[in-house]
Amino acid sequence: AAHHGSLSRARRLDAEERLKRGALRCAVATASLELGIDVGAVDLVVQLGSPGGVATGLQRIGRAGHWRGATPKGRIFPTTRDELLECAAFVRAARDGRIEDTVVPRHPLDVLAQQIAAEAACGPQGEEALFARVRRAWPYRDLPRAEFDAVVAMLSEGVATRRGRRGALLHRDGVHEVLRARRGARLAALTGGGAIPDTAQYQVVAEPEGAVVGQLDEDFAIESLAGDVFLLGNASWRIRRVESGTVRVEDAHGAPPGVPFWNAEAPGRSARLSREVADLRAALEPRLGDRAGAAAWLAEEAAMPLPGARQAVDYLAASRAVLGALPTADTVVLERFFDESGGMQVVVHAPLGARTNRALGLALRKRFCRSFDFELQAAANDDGVLLSLGPQHAFPLEALLELVDSGSAEEVLVAAALQSPMFPVRWRWDATRALALPRMVGGRRVPPAIARMRADDLLAAVFPMAVACQDNADQHTGSLEPPEHPLVTEALRDCLHEAMDHAGLAAFLRRLEAGEIRVVARDLPEPSPLAHAIVGARPWAFLDDAPLEERRARAVALRRALPAEEAGGLGALDAGAIGEVAAQVWPDVRDEEELHDVLLDLGLLPAVDGAAWEGHLDALVRGGRAARLSRAGGTSWVAAERVRLALALEPGARLAPPLAPRAGEPALDGPEGAAARVLRGWLPRLGPTTALALAERLTLPEALVRDALLQLEREGLALRGVFLPGVAWSAERPHWCDRGVLARIHRLTLGRLRREIEPVATADLIRFLVRWQRALPGRRAHGARGLAEVVGQLQGFHAAAGAWERDLLPARVAGFAPGLLDEACLQGEVAWGRLAQGAAAAPAEPRAAPTRAAPVTLALRA
Repeated sequence: AAHHGSLSRARRLDAEERLKRGALRCAVATASLELGIDVGAVDLVVQLGSPGGVATGLQRIGRAGHWRGATPKGRIFPTTRDELLECAAFVRAARDGRIEDTVVPRHPLDVLAQQIAAEAACGPQGEEALFARVRRAWPYRDLPRAEFDAVVAMLSEGVATRRGRRGALLHRDGVHEVLRARRGARLAALTGGGAIPDTAQYQVVAEPEGAVVGQLDEDFAIESLAGDVFLLGNASWRIRRVESGTVRVEDAHGAPPGVPFWNAEAPGRSARLSREVADLRAALEPRLGDRAGAAAWLAEEAAMPLPGARQAVDYLAASRAVLGALPTADTVVLERFFDESGGMQVVVHAPLGARTNRALGLALRKRFCRSFDFELQAAANDDGVLLSLGPQHAFPLEALLELVDSGSAEEVLVAAALQSPMFPVRWRWDATRALALPRMVGGRRVPPAIARMRADDLLAAVFPMAVACQDNADQHTGSLEPPEHPLVTEALRDCLHEAMDHAGLAAFLRRLEAGEIRVVARDLPEPSPLAHAIVGARPWAFLDDAPLEERRARAVALRRALPAEEAGGLGALDAGAIGEVAAQVWPDVRDEEELHDVLLDLGLLPAVDGAAWEGHLDALVRGGRAARLSRAGGTSWVAAERVRLALALEPGARLAPPLAPRAGEPALDGPEGAAARVLRGWLPRLGPTTALALAERLTLPEALVRDALLQLEREGLALRGVFLPGVAWSAERPHWCDRGVLARIHRLTLGRLRREIEPVATADLIRFLVRWQRALPGRRAHGARGLAEVVGQLQGFHAAAGAWERDLLPARVAGFAPGLLDEACLQGEVAWGRLAQGAAAAPAEPRAAPTRAAPVTLALRA
C-alpha cells in the first residue's frame, strides 16, 4: 500500500472493522477514477495490479480523502511476481515525486482534418487565416504549410483520388483560396467529431427497460447464442438475441454465469515507471548476497509487507543465479533454450516498457524475415521480447542485437508496421477521426464489422500495395513504399510513436552501439524465472497474427521458480546427459555394410577411431569399397565414393590401394567446401565439442575447421555457446554442437531435474510415515517429552476417543500409560476436543453424552 507504512496498527484494525460493518467507503481503481467521474466520498482506493504509470497511480489513489485535512490512501494488490516489483518501483517513485513528463502529440493530421471540416461547416474560411488560426494551438505551433495544404487537398479532392471527389467534404476556391463546406459536411462533423477511437464493442441493452448496462467485445458477442448467461458488472444476464451492434439481455436472477472476454491492446508500462523498475533491480542486485537485509530494505523503501519483500527478493535472487546478471537499464540479458518440440526460444530481457520492446521485437522479427526468409513468431511485454526460432536459425546469441542498428531502425519499423495487425487498426481510427469514414449512418452507429470493411476498401484505394496479393510479390522489389498521403503518414506516425516507441528504441540502440549497455548471453536447458511471464504471454503481447493454439511458445514446459541456491545449477547442462548422448550418437557398427554407411556419413575416419573395426575395414578394402588415406597429419580411412572429398582436403594425399574418384561424386568448392561436408557428417555423431578438438581429431587446420563450422551455423545445423562444463570458453573459442544432439542433451538434463522432484511411490510414502511417526520398534519416543512430540505430529487428526490410549499413543510412545496423558492434560500442556468446520449453530435439543467412539483430537496448547 502506498501509505501502508504511515498507518498505525490501531488505525488499520479500526479501518478493517469499519470495512466489515460497511462504514468504510472503498473504491476499486478503474477508469472512472482517472476521468474524474464523481464517485462520492472515498476513504480508501484499492488498486488491483500495477497502475502502469506513476502519474496514473497517484491520480487514482488521489481520489480518496477528498476533504479538508484528509490523507489519500491506497492499497495495491499485485497479481504476478513481476507486478510485485513494478508496484514497489511505483511506490518509490511516488514517494520521491518522480512522475512522467506530459507529451503533447505533434500536429496530428487526422484531428486537423476534422477541425478544418468543422470550421468550414460554420462558414467560408480563408486558407491563410485558417492556417494562422490552426498554428495558434500549441500542438500545431510547428505545423508545416505543406502538410496543411495536403490535408486541405484531401478534404476537397477526396481521400482517394482514384475514386474521384466522392466523399469530399469541402469545396475549395483555388483562385481566392477560400474553403466552403459541401452538403453533408456539417452532419459529418457533428456525428463524427471526437478523438477517442471506436472499438469493436456491442452495446448490452436490458429488456424490457431498454437501458444500456454495458458493452461486450465483438468476438464474444458474435460467438454467443440466445440463452447464454454471462457476467457483466455484479449481475448475471441471459441473452435474448444478438443484433447488429447490440446484445439484448434480460436479468438472469443470479443464474451461474460465464465470464466474457475482451480483445484489445494492453496499455504498456510508462517509460518513467520502466526506468524505476530497472533502477530498483540495480539497487537490489548488490544486496542479494544478504537476502534478509535486502528484503528489509525493500519493505522499507516500497512500504510493502515483509513477506512480499522476501518473495520479490527470492524471485530476483533465483533469476540472477540462473542468468548471471539482472536485466537493468545498463544490462541486457539474452537467454536461449529448447522447447518440447525441439525448437528454440530466445528471450531478450530488457525492462524498457512494452512500447519500446514492441518496437525492438518487430524490428528483430523483420530482420529475421529478410535474413532467413522466414516469418517467425514473436511477443513483447514490459520486461522483454520473445522470439520463437525455426530449425533454420542458428547464430551466436550475443550477436542477436547486432541485427538492428540505430541508423536503419526507422526504415525497419515502418516496413514491420505496414505488415503488422496494428497498421490496419490505426488506419481505421485515423480515417474515422478525419471524417473519411462515418461513425453513424441514418441515425444509427455503423456496426464494427462494416466499419472494418469500409476501412479496408479505403486503404485499398489509397495504398494498394498494403493489401496487394502476395502472389504478385515477385513483381515488387524492396520494402513497401508508403504513399505521400496525410492519413497514411498519420497512421504510420501513430504506429511508431503511440503503439511503439521509436525514439526510445533509437536511444537504446545508440547506447548499445556506444558500449554503454552490457550484453549477457546464456544458453539454458529451461526458461529462467524471469522468462515465465513472456513465455506465457497473453494474446495482446503477440507481434504476429498466429492464434494462441498455434504458438510455438506453448511447447515450452515451465516449472515453478526455484530458490536461488538451487537455481544456480539450472544454467548448466548435465555432464552425465552429455556423456550419455555422445555415446548414443556414436556409430554402433555390426558388420561391414554398416561401417560402409558410416564412412559415407563421416567422409573421413581417423585410424584411431577405426581401430575397433579393423576386420570390417579390411573386408571393405578387399572389396574395393574403401582405402587407407595417408596425409601429412596422419592416416585415415575413406570410402570409395568419397575419394574426391578426401583429395579436396589434401590434394597430395596417397590412397592405398589406389582409387580413382567416381563419376557420381558431388563437386566441392575447394578445401572449405570439403571441410564443411566432413563436419556436416561428424557433428551429428558427437556431443558438444570445440573447433580445436575437432581439428586435432581430424588432423585438419583449426582455421579451416572454424570456417566450416561458421558455414554450418549459417545453414542452421550447428549452434555455438557454453555447453561443456569445466571447458574454457570465449567469444573466439566457443563450444559447438549439432542442433539435434543439443536438443537431446537438453531433454535428458530436464529429465534429470524432473526426476529429482517427481513424487515417490505410495509404498515409499507409507514407509517414511511409519518411521517419521515413530511407529517402528527402535524409533519410539519415551516419557513426557516424547508424548508431547507425538501429540505435536498428530494434532488436528480426529480419531475415536478410545483409540488414542488403546492404539495410537502406545504404538508411538514406549511404556505408555494412561496416567502419562492425564498428567499432560492436567498440567495444561495438552488439550483435547473436536475441531468444528466453521461456526455451527446451537443445537435445537441437547445431544447424547459422547461415547468412546466419538471422534476427538489432541493438540498442544501452544
